[in-house]
Amino acid sequence: MPALEQSASFTERRASSERRRFTERRGTHRSTSLPRSADAPVAYRELSSLPVGRNWLLKLSEVWANPLAIVLSLFAVTAIVHGEILTRHVLLAVAVLILTYRNLMHLTKTIPGIARHIAASWLAISSLLFLLGWVTGALEYFEDQLLIAWWFAAPLSQFAAQLLLRLSKPAIAGLQGPPARAVIVGVNDQGIELAQRMAAPSAHLKLVGFFDDRPNEELESSYQYPLLGKLQDIPRFANDHKIDVIYISLPMYSQPRILALLDALSDTTSSIYFVLDLQITDLVQGRVDTVHGLPVVAVCETPFTGLDGVIKRISDMVCASIILLLVSPLLLLIALGVKLSSPGPVIFRQRRYGLDGKEIVVYKFRTMTVTEDGQSIQQASRQDARVTRFGSFLRKSSLDELPQFVNVLQGRMSVVGPRPHAVAHNEMYRKLINGYMVRHKVRPGITGWAQVNGLRGETEALQKMKERVAYDLDYLRNWSPSFDAYIIAKTIWVVLKGNNAY
Repeated sequence: MPALEQSASFTERRASSERRRFTERRGTHRSTSLPRSADAPVAYRELSSLPVGRNWLLKLSEVWANPLAIVLSLFAVTAIVHGEILTRHVLLAVAVLILTYRNLMHLTKTIPGIARHIAASWLAISSLLFLLGWVTGALEYFEDQLLIAWWFAAPLSQFAAQLLLRLSKPAIAGLQGPPARAVIVGVNDQGIELAQRMAAPSAHLKLVGFFDDRPNEELESSYQYPLLGKLQDIPRFANDHKIDVIYISLPMYSQPRILALLDALSDTTSSIYFVLDLQITDLVQGRVDTVHGLPVVAVCETPFTGLDGVIKRISDMVCASIILLLVSPLLLLIALGVKLSSPGPVIFRQRRYGLDGKEIVVYKFRTMTVTEDGQSIQQASRQDARVTRFGSFLRKSSLDELPQFVNVLQGRMSVVGPRPHAVAHNEMYRKLINGYMVRHKVRPGITGWAQVNGLRGETEALQKMKERVAYDLDYLRNWSPSFDAYIIAKTIWVVLKGNNAY
């Protein structure tokens, strides 16, 4: 294979200088990248789309198990109570599917974790359906007996579906044939991470081993998988051992070797995939798309495209409308309390960054004696003298955030999303935290994934803001309607506990 040998020779001549430059770039990136602490999400995340390979049937079952369990429980209860399924029950089932169609329950979750996830998401979804039915008057078309029975039957059906899915996992995997035999090219961080994930039964892949041109002593100390040979050995090995999939996990500076390898692999029937170097770039809603037939790869994209964007916006408007209608008397009482407790406006307006980094004006009940919105803004801290006595109560109970539901109706904010920061703070943190501005690919939220994980209130240390951004990006990667519902349910609990709110 002259092309491959020529490439290897070319690479050796440049190996030391290029590897050194790559290591320096990677080291620089790591020093400013998001943290991988015990409280922060890991850097490698599973994408929300169905994966490649031969595990599609198991993944499809995993994605639809909960939504179908809820709908089937509704139809079962309806058949028992009414003896027939009517149009209104079908419409309710459609609404449930829209809210839960991406309710992914990972097969790796523990049994207690399954129970907690189902309980929290069902409480939030059923509450939203009840409020919507109450406001629109649709509740009168459903008997109390039916709704109560379904409210208990739905989570039990989801739990049973998850247990059944785990018991039938080997049979489902067997329907897809034997596991695909795979090799990985490149012993590095993302290659080893891929190997570890292949060990999951749901992956339906059998790792045969690694290929790498480096001597054994240069490989990772944690390396524990068989090394099958050099890159030039791959084509013959793939043909002789019937390798189904080849994953190329080489760093970006190895382009000559990659091109030569691809040319050599054209003589095999193996499927070939690139493993992106996530030490250089972390994917946010990564997927493959086309521009008039030309394939392109999304590295950073909003989760709210197409139907997902419509669902998100409709759910925001419905939720905000219902909440504002329910709390309107409370809003008047709070406004009166703010006016009487200290001089100044009732509503505090502040410029913040919204969708795509555009400035928006966010509303809050005023809780301080000042209304700062300049180039330098001091965050509220514990025992802050600027906070009024009534304002302290509002902040601890998060009632000062209620006017932001008006921002949601205006399209400036979302119910769930990364919390917006003052423009002055944004300009500071975007220079200090890698990926900070990516959180503005979506509308900012009244509550968010970071806030329900304890990252509320003051960010007195840079590390704390880094962890908040890490959770915000994790939300972008893994959004679903049920994830929003889970965050809303958890927000209620966090607010009642009053953690980090001052």
